[in-house]
Amino acid sequence: MQLSFLLLFTITFSQTADNEILTQNATLNNESMLFCWKIVQGWMQFSDPEVYLFPRNLKSDFYWNAKDCSADNYPFLTLTAYLTDRYLFETRMKSILKMEQKLCNRIDRLPDDWDLIQRNFRTPTPELPSLIFGSAEYIKDGLLPLTEWLGPSEWSQRMLDLMDDIWKNAKIKTEVGLLPDTSHEVAGDVLQGLSRMYWLTGNDKYKEQALQLADYFFIHHSPVETDYFQLDDHGCEIFGGLSEAYLISKYKAPEKHEQWKEPMHNIIRKILEIGRNDYGLFYEAINPKEKKVLRQTLTDNWGYNYNAIATVAKIDDMPDYIREIQRTLDNLWEARDYPWENDIADGLADSLEGAINLINRFPSSQAERWADYTAQRLLKKQKPSGIIEGWHGDGNSARTMLMYAFWKSQGCYVEPWHADIGVGAIRQAHNQIKVVVKTEWRYLGKLKCDLPRHKEYFHLPIDYPRLNQFPEWFTVEKERKYQVIVNDKEPIEMDGTELREGIALDLPANGVAVITITVL
Repeated sequence: MQLSFLLLFTITFSQTADNEILTQNATLNNESMLFCWKIVQGWMQFSDPEVYLFPRNLKSDFYWNAKDCSADNYPFLTLTAYLTDRYLFETRMKSILKMEQKLCNRIDRLPDDWDLIQRNFRTPTPELPSLIFGSAEYIKDGLLPLTEWLGPSEWSQRMLDLMDDIWKNAKIKTEVGLLPDTSHEVAGDVLQGLSRMYWLTGNDKYKEQALQLADYFFIHHSPVETDYFQLDDHGCEIFGGLSEAYLISKYKAPEKHEQWKEPMHNIIRKILEIGRNDYGLFYEAINPKEKKVLRQTLTDNWGYNYNAIATVAKIDDMPDYIREIQRTLDNLWEARDYPWENDIADGLADSLEGAINLINRFPSSQAERWADYTAQRLLKKQKPSGIIEGWHGDGNSARTMLMYAFWKSQGCYVEPWHADIGVGAIRQAHNQIKVVVKTEWRYLGKLKCDLPRHKEYFHLPIDYPRLNQFPEWFTVEKERKYQVIVNDKEPIEMDGTELREGIALDLPANGVAVITITVL
């Protein structure tokens, strides 16, 4: 009798705790999605009525450019529109893509800055290095993450066109042949783009270009054989890029993998040895040759660096690297009030993005606690207009809070989205998810689940951690069978293709739907 009571109490307590987490996650999902939607509403007020482009900065820089507007702001306003306002996505956001190509393409399809006041290019003549830089940023920071979520689209085609013209205009003579750029930032952007484009398309030219560019650094100009290596933005891109090229070598060029193994691990060993504080967070810049820290400010891009380390750890089975990542995540709460990038929203967003991507693979209660705390810090940055700080970095805040919202919903979302809707989810077992949908007003729509995008869109051999990806939580495979229970009704069996179409919802005002999905 006593044992039965304890068992019943344990089950009831567990269910109550689960329901509280579900409700909390639904609330956080709603806050995050609303935050992103308001950013779009705020920024679209500044979309030019004739050419649709919006300015780089709402205070002074009334021009559109590739490395900032195209790379950091427009893509995440576009993705937010896709998830919250499909009409806006299909109209204005697609029109902006067409217009930025019509107005801004300067050398071949490489874009230049376009002045919204003078209605012309900002400079009388184009500067090729600047155009390559802007195009590389547009690819890495903007078009790759859009493709991560949307799959092949007009944005992925823009990405491929830009990369082709970057290499068409490669003019720098090096030990490995002509390259478009050799700086850590731009070459890193290009490497990340080439690597994912290769998997996306299967076109060997992208693989060969990635191997050529990676050779320049692995064989001839290692970033840790210098007196300055920036682990912050505008430098750390090369680390991520090399890790992605290294992945290609593992699966498609084994002779390169053997040749690059020692240089790759030498980079990791040196930055782990020199570049971190006691909690495992990275400094902004180091002198690898003299083993000195040059800038002791912590970089908000710490997670981007650990992405690269985690990728190599997975490729070469390096548990020591994983332990360092786990230790850093477990210590993260100690840095909960750190003023990333002088406490601007973009600094909080980049730091939180890195954490979410790692939490997806290396769960840590302290890191999860830190992420929730940091998300609240970021949410408080929004002005009543929806604008965050009035510069292109606002788009990065939307990017990260979309990632955060999907974490809280385990990748589930409603279609169409309404501003009063919250979707919360928890994994109850490796093969089961429980989802709650809460609404303030009458709702007719459907609940949708995420797909294994890394496999279906990019054809990746493994889902390695990478910059600006949207982590996958619970995903629906076409060939699997699923059991779906809605509000304790009779279970329904659905195949993956059917489930991907969505679970129909008809909720009254103040309604709640509780859905359990089990992989059979």
